[in-house]
Amino acid sequence: MVFLQPRYQIVKSSASNTPDSFFELGTMAKISGRLSDFVKYDDTHRTSGQNATNIPIDDSHIHHDNDITAKDLERRIRVLCWVMTSPLNLHKKALHVKNTWGKRCNTLLFMSSVSNLTFPAIGLNVSEGREHLTEKTILAFKYVYEHYRDKADWFMKADDDTYVILENLRYFLKDYNTSDPVYFGKHFTNPAKQEYMSGGAGYVLSKEALTRYVMKGNDSTVCKQHGPNEDVTMGECMEKVGVKIGNSTDALGRSRFHCFIPEYHLKGNYPKWYYSFSVNDPQKGTESVSDYAITFHYISPEQMHVMDFFIYHLRPYGIYSGEQQLNGNR
Repeated sequence: MVFLQPRYQIVKSSASNTPDSFFELGTMAKISGRLSDFVKYDDTHRTSGQNATNIPIDDSHIHHDNDITAKDLERRIRVLCWVMTSPLNLHKKALHVKNTWGKRCNTLLFMSSVSNLTFPAIGLNVSEGREHLTEKTILAFKYVYEHYRDKADWFMKADDDTYVILENLRYFLKDYNTSDPVYFGKHFTNPAKQEYMSGGAGYVLSKEALTRYVMKGNDSTVCKQHGPNEDVTMGECMEKVGVKIGNSTDALGRSRFHCFIPEYHLKGNYPKWYYSFSVNDPQKGTESVSDYAITFHYISPEQMHVMDFFIYHLRPYGIYSGEQQLNGNR
């Protein structure tokens, strides 16, 4: 059984030094027993007086959703996801990305400072820590360009506490040309008026944007090669190499990329800095979040599985959702 008990804790994140990273959230869900027990078994099938027994539940014959459209987009809109992680977080966080939303990427890579052949993770030969995030990001995208540029059309960077709904991402990207120099994410601007995409909410580059970033941004006279604020330096570099910031809000003006957990965006529990950094005026409530939302940030390992359950497993009986046309707000 899952008890949703929000507990918010303000600490510094090890993943990024941008403003949203200063509000690391405590565990957002307490699991009664092991999560694996919750996923695999249901112990309610017993009468009074019986000893509690774990009865395996196999309802795979029920879950035959019509996914023709999603599968078609998966074939046509190839998305490579690379996840920023570390040796310490590989099995604490990255493993849960691998077992949930990561398996829906066309290609999934984990970028760390040290190689792990069994996981696997790619070692970038760079020190861990916030002060090395820019270098780590540059090396990760360089690796992707050198080994995978022809195996995907779009290239997404996410943290190991980001949750991504790939079907919604592909739907959003389907009307864009990957040969255009553009990238998308949660649009921020800092006090220096530098526009960029939030690192924690994840951002996605077209193939042309990836090419320009690697081929032109690898020059220290053009783009910074070191520093803690990887998302800000990414924004600076993209501007210098001619990559445009794209609008990711839906046709109704609602947000798709989110740098906090869903509860924050529903209740409006934003820190003060968010109101000045967010390019679009922060809203709250169900009407502010797109029905085809793409990402949320600060998702705990437990909550990764809870979100997977609610999005891909739970169904209200007798209600059949149709497709909406929510693109078009460029």
